[in-house]
Amino acid sequence: MRTIRKKVIIDESSRPVAVQIDYQDWLEIEQSLNLPNHRAPSAELSRHAGSITLGEEPLAYQKRVRGEWA
Repeated sequence: MRTIRKKVIIDESSRPVAVQIDYQDWLEIEQSLNLPNHRAPSAELSRHAGSITLGEEPLAYQKRVRGEWA
């Protein structure tokens, strides 16, 4: 049996609430349990290039909108 490196996450009362494992360990567990692979397929985004036109530079828009929060 393989050793799985894990980290136990605890709350403020020192009670365990979650376990974190390395992604590589998870992939091996997933494969050994014959679980379906849920990795997202790579998206071909080049077909969307030029689909929209911006009326304002993105950085200027971001600064303007963030200024409205103050």
